[in-house]
Amino acid sequence: MTVYLNTPTKPLCEFQFSNLVDMLRQRAQYQPNQTAFIYLQNGETESSRLTYQELDKQARTIAASLQTLNISGERALLLYPSGLEFIAAFFGCIYAQTVAVPAYPPRRNQNIHRLQGIIEDAQAQVLLTTTSVMENIKANFHQNPELSSIPCIITENLDNNLANTWQEPALFENTLAFLQYTSGSVGMPKGVMISHANLLHNLAQIHKCFGHTPNSQGIIWLPSYHDMGLIGGVLQPIYGGFPVTLMSPVDFLQKPFSWLSAISRYKGTTSGGPNFAYDLCVRKITPEQRASLDLSNWEVAFTGAEFIRAETLEQFAEAFEPCGFRKEAFYPCYGMAETTLIISGGLKSSQPILKYLEAASLEQNRVVTAQNQEANATIVGCGQNLSDQKIVIVDPQSLQQCQPDQVGEIWVSGPSVALGYWNRSEQTQETFHAYLAETGEGPFLRTGDLGFLQDGELFITGRLKDVIIIRGQNHYPQDIELTTQKSDPALRYDCGAAFTVEVNGLERLVIVQEVERSYLRKLNVNAIVGNVRQAVANNHGLQVYAVALIKTGTIPKTSSGKIQRHACRSGFLAGTLNVVDDWSENPQNKAKFLHLQAETQSLLQQVQSSKQSN
Repeated sequence: MTVYLNTPTKPLCEFQFSNLVDMLRQRAQYQPNQTAFIYLQNGETESSRLTYQELDKQARTIAASLQTLNISGERALLLYPSGLEFIAAFFGCIYAQTVAVPAYPPRRNQNIHRLQGIIEDAQAQVLLTTTSVMENIKANFHQNPELSSIPCIITENLDNNLANTWQEPALFENTLAFLQYTSGSVGMPKGVMISHANLLHNLAQIHKCFGHTPNSQGIIWLPSYHDMGLIGGVLQPIYGGFPVTLMSPVDFLQKPFSWLSAISRYKGTTSGGPNFAYDLCVRKITPEQRASLDLSNWEVAFTGAEFIRAETLEQFAEAFEPCGFRKEAFYPCYGMAETTLIISGGLKSSQPILKYLEAASLEQNRVVTAQNQEANATIVGCGQNLSDQKIVIVDPQSLQQCQPDQVGEIWVSGPSVALGYWNRSEQTQETFHAYLAETGEGPFLRTGDLGFLQDGELFITGRLKDVIIIRGQNHYPQDIELTTQKSDPALRYDCGAAFTVEVNGLERLVIVQEVERSYLRKLNVNAIVGNVRQAVANNHGLQVYAVALIKTGTIPKTSSGKIQRHACRSGFLAGTLNVVDDWSENPQNKAKFLHLQAETQSLLQQVQSSKQSN
């Protein structure tokens, strides 16, 4: 990989990065005093900074401590709060050739089901964390005794003189760098094996797509344990040799203004997040706050990780155009953990590409341009294919390549495609080793996402396992969820799930939806359900069988904020959702569901008792 940059000590120079250790070491050598990272406490106040030289020394200190344990190639669980400590620990693992396993640190007395799954799957040999997180972990030992048995290194207590004892490891292209656990939107999280070669190729693609230079400035609130936050927000700035200002995702969610304020103050050129982040800013930032913002330096407002809505982009651009924001800055892109990060992206200087399609045809997996504006589905393009990579659209049943006017599963091949899933050979074979039926071409990664390619542009229509099929027609849950949320002001945006359950041999539509906090005390359930049913019938031609209205902030989501529709369905059937009130088309069938929920809960208790006795 080749990078060009300006340094205080050398003219325009060519850098060859052979691995991530080499990448940071060269930055520390030629740009030792340049600020690499700034962290904003509470999203507003600078609390810490790191230069490349300081980061390199901290990484060598942690690596030297790991090397004394003789666990090269083993897994190290990283549990850190938002801040710069995580970055040093991650590179400490890389410097020691220990496989980093980033994970979300549990809060005190929090359910740690996802973390427990990661611990059991990764079989980590050491835990890296801070004193404060360790105190919280101890409160969860009763939930997971295995966590207490893992040797722990409190990295803030290490002697910096250890850095001098560090021994540089021998790293190769396919050396495993870290395990990126998937979000778990359709099941238990799986550890994606990311190599140094995967990372360097994907970082080069991002650098090229986003047009980064040493003068770029990143502003990132995305969590560092997630692929978009780690690779796009931490590793990409080091790769490109430009600084980044970080803040906590919790601070952003509580005060969306803090994100745009940081972009304004630090003259941010690159920043972004999922679709909901832009919508949150439109809804929560006041006109008075907007008047203080200068977003004219924002060149790349990337958006991905969940379904991108044209309506959200339009509303954000309209709301913040007076602040200097340009619609051309929007950068819709597509990626996933299994491809390291980015798969497709557009031209930096172009506006998002929109397709207006017949919704009825789309339900039959056909791509037909809409003639009637009211009957269309608007799909946002996610850019073009990247170099050294191939994208094909494939019929998921026949495994034959689709025509340009057909929706199919997105398959990808190229150097960014990861090595597979950790300790899951069968799922690795199924997902990473797909071949086209007619030609035998492959292997390809099966993304599990649906979409189509037209004129080189990739359009995403939904997720294969989430598609709702009723009376032989396909319906995308995100469309039904948006219709639901627009039907009544009491319903929270981006906090609902649509799925089906079988009733008397037929698939019937169920909607689980959060209620806005301000409406909880004055809930008119009959009116809300009436609005939902009418809106869904009018827009999708579907009858709603049941609606469950749940408390604010309780819908199952992944660590990256995606709705866990399968978990919602399981919670609905098991009766474990935090329901405020509900409605069913047939009260007698509702009684059957309650009976089924009781049986499911009993079965779960039996399984749990069996685990404890073993």
